[in-house]
Amino acid sequence: MEVKSHLEASPKAGKKFYQHFQDKGRFVMLNLLKYRAIADYNGLDEIQASQALSGEEAYRLYLEYTLPLLEKAGSKVLYFGESHHFVIGPENEKWDAILLVEHESVAKFLEFSMSGEYLKTAGHRWAALEDSRLLPSRPLDLL
Repeated sequence: MEVKSHLEASPKAGKKFYQHFQDKGRFVMLNLLKYRAIADYNGLDEIQASQALSGEEAYRLYLEYTLPLLEKAGSKVLYFGESHHFVIGPENEKWDAILLVEHESVAKFLEFSMSGEYLKTAGHRWAALEDSRLLPSRPLDLL
């Protein structure tokens, strides 16, 4: 059985995200991250590191470039932490890190994610990750 990794949104998933979250204001994006043992910069010559990096090191480099751009777009990191196995969930599913980012709006998020400034260094994310999940969420009233 082929194991598929998820590093980019499909057009269908992007459309559903936009349709569901547009005009609803702030939302939080849950990022589940699985690092490569060694970052893979094949085809990314313009941002190639001068030495081999672990996936985690490459992801931290991605964050170094990305955090100022997120802040400029009105977004903020709520949480970044290491992770391992689920307490409740599949035993064979493991994630290395969790990132929670609050975004001002879908429009601001899309503007950020498609900006030339972001795309110049987004390759560090692709080089760093073996697999990922992005799950948007918006707050609900407790009662």
